[in-house]
Amino acid sequence: MPASPIRKLVPYAEEAKRKGRRIYHLNIGQPDIPTPQVALDAIRNNTLRVVEYSHSAGNESYRRKLAGYYRALDIDVDHTQMLITTGGSEAILFALMSCLDEGDEVIVPEPFYANYNGFTVTAGVRIVPVTSTIEDGFALPPVADFEKLINKRTKGIIICNPNNPTGYLYSRDEMEQLGSLIKKHDLYLFSDEVYREFCYDGHTHFSAMHIKDAGDNVILIDSVSKRYSACGVRIGAMVTKNKEVVSTAIKFAQARLSPPSFGQIVGEAALDTTADYFEKVQQEYVERRNLMVRMLNKIEGVVCPMPKGAFYTTARLPVDDADKFSQWLLSDFEYNNETVMLAPASGFYSTPGLGRDEVRIAYVLNTEDLEKAIICLQKALEAYPGKTV
Repeated sequence: MPASPIRKLVPYAEEAKRKGRRIYHLNIGQPDIPTPQVALDAIRNNTLRVVEYSHSAGNESYRRKLAGYYRALDIDVDHTQMLITTGGSEAILFALMSCLDEGDEVIVPEPFYANYNGFTVTAGVRIVPVTSTIEDGFALPPVADFEKLINKRTKGIIICNPNNPTGYLYSRDEMEQLGSLIKKHDLYLFSDEVYREFCYDGHTHFSAMHIKDAGDNVILIDSVSKRYSACGVRIGAMVTKNKEVVSTAIKFAQARLSPPSFGQIVGEAALDTTADYFEKVQQEYVERRNLMVRMLNKIEGVVCPMPKGAFYTTARLPVDDADKFSQWLLSDFEYNNETVMLAPASGFYSTPGLGRDEVRIAYVLNTEDLEKAIICLQKALEAYPGKTV
């Protein structure tokens, strides 16, 4: 089981805090955006006398309401075609274990969400990477590159759209190319769409569930964590029109009994969040993104593409080793008694050696703190012994 590149440096951060240093956390996708009031009120005003098990697939009232949310997005599903899960993480794990056997392979564009490594290890599945590059803004690699990797063990493709860790938003054309590929080779498409609401500059989200005639091949992964800034409630969903996958996944769901009761209460209530909440959140993220990209690209040797969605970027730094640099930031560096915590990008790649000079940055801090963090990063790059410019 691989260590998380997002969390493996926590001991160094804890030691830096013991020294009295302030740390700007750009390493983890924990938004500082307030959770919608309607969701918080559902907990504060709850009158349950017994916190019972729910149905293993999740509360029916929540699943019915969630189906309505999807239908409003032109995703035609009902409450029987989904499982409520303990975060999007469990949804991915249930999907992999339901659809694949030990030793099977999934193709994943890299860099990818690092915990896919952990999920596939747990499921006994092998990741086969297809590499996207910072020079292309981390666009979807050519479908021909996917096709070269397909063999008798290949059973699926995993994508995250909008993408974590790059912020890239796959276009309708790119998604339809993937759709043609999965139909041609009868593969599953596991589509992680937890950042659906965060698409910028007039770009719109095209769901894998919108791919024509691919219903049985598509497994949608979703979560309330980032959409409603409610990471700690641990509620996600696995959605598919494939009845056999649902009937298999429910066995895994029964084995863990039920998803969290209070989390489901929050998730169900959050569906009443008004559109103006998302409008304000989008405006805030766009302001943060623009500030971050502008400041990073002014630093000598730094390359930062413009993210189209989510709230991450993968940037190239002028350093010999981003893992060493990220650790050095916490153990040896301070500027005005402050420092920055980053996520080294090597852990988001499967191909050895890639991402050694890249980091994932989550622009989840307010603009004042984000500006201070990037100034601190600039000072660190100037002082780092292993700088390459």
